[in-house]
Amino acid sequence: MSKLNATDIQGFVLRGYNMPFARYCFLRLGEPKRARAFLDRLLGVITTGQTWDQGKPQSTVNIAFTHKGLAALDLPIATLISFPVEFQQGMRARGGILGDTGVNSDEHWDPLWREDDVHAWLGIHALSQNALHERFTQLQAMMEETGGATLLDSEDAASLVIDGKVTLKEHFGYTDGFGNPDYLGVERSTQPGQGKLLDDGTWAPLATGELLLGYADEAGELPVAPIPALLAANGTFMVFRKLHQNVGTFRRFLNEWAARYGAGNAMAREKLASKFIGRWRDGTPVELSPDRPDPAIAQDPKRSTNFTYAQDAAGTRCPIGAHMRRVHPRDAFGFQGRLINRRRITRRGLPYGPFAPEDGPADLSELDAQDRGVLFMVLNASISRQFEFVQQQWVNYGNDAHLGNDKDMLMGSHAEGEKYVVQGDATPGNPPLVCANLPIFVELRGGEYFFLPSITALGMMAMELVDPR
Repeated sequence: MSKLNATDIQGFVLRGYNMPFARYCFLRLGEPKRARAFLDRLLGVITTGQTWDQGKPQSTVNIAFTHKGLAALDLPIATLISFPVEFQQGMRARGGILGDTGVNSDEHWDPLWREDDVHAWLGIHALSQNALHERFTQLQAMMEETGGATLLDSEDAASLVIDGKVTLKEHFGYTDGFGNPDYLGVERSTQPGQGKLLDDGTWAPLATGELLLGYADEAGELPVAPIPALLAANGTFMVFRKLHQNVGTFRRFLNEWAARYGAGNAMAREKLASKFIGRWRDGTPVELSPDRPDPAIAQDPKRSTNFTYAQDAAGTRCPIGAHMRRVHPRDAFGFQGRLINRRRITRRGLPYGPFAPEDGPADLSELDAQDRGVLFMVLNASISRQFEFVQQQWVNYGNDAHLGNDKDMLMGSHAEGEKYVVQGDATPGNPPLVCANLPIFVELRGGEYFFLPSITALGMMAMELVDPR
């Protein structure tokens, strides 16, 4: 396959911008004619997937719509009902499927997400706070001058600055940003282990249709997409979830169980932390280095994602239930990994809230009360087959990994008495451990499903040219 027409695809889809600042604006669209006028103005500043020959711009702009937002633009009813049912229903209605229950249920969400008023997501990424403010001011002026949209709320996010350095860390202390999939036709800096595993042990890009609508997926089929086909082509679906991190709870739990895991062993705390996720906190894969972090591996693009699990079926190197192994099992289920190729997702997102140093205040409960976490986004061609499957079957149910009802240790919505099993062996310093009574480490504070159209589709919507016939 030749490379994609990057000028027709929103840049947020094709590349992780890796900019340290972001603001995600949530809009309610105005009267349809005015909303289309706003969209027409916006088209002039939308960032496409074109290569940046002159280096990164100071800021980027992208837009996506909820199903209600598309209806507010007065798209034909035949088009609106042709969208996949999970997108039409929206994330709140899918709570039972997603395991968004208990403390994660919608009654506990931020007010913005309890009202079903959000029509659009307007994402700004920037290299500096000044550039972010300038772009935001420009977009606000467009909304006011056209009367096409109202800002309901916004969320700011930023890379965590630790010891004066911009990092890829998240609030639990792990280095993030490894392992987004490669797709056929998408130009990016590829790494072994990011695509799909071949029979000879090498890696290849996934089918384009696992990310973009209008292309064949791993089954050789076209993902379910709206009509007309031109509206869908080069677009994708985005899941937005605001995830609050209970940092105090995490640190307290880690301290308590590390004391049991390796009494008197100075490395026990960090080793147990690595067993929770499947990577040491510097990013070293546990599967490749089970006993210590190894920066030479973590910082080597040819090695940092290039590993499999089939030779560690018992989980004595990387526990079977480790977060990273659950959400991307690679070849752990056999068949050279072919069972997971249609379940892959592309992740975007940045932390929000202030960084809390490990040697900070002793009152850990205070840390939970502070607003911090990750603004987490998923891009996929099929919300139900990709994101919802992973969330339901691999995060909140453990049967595929032979873990019964055990949920993902980090992301699961744990009920009283749930456990996490760290497999071990007779090797010194690698004992088995059952961590009992898991608390909830991550709480959902709201979110929604969005459609991220191509540049062509945005133009059709702005000019009222969407015709399902």
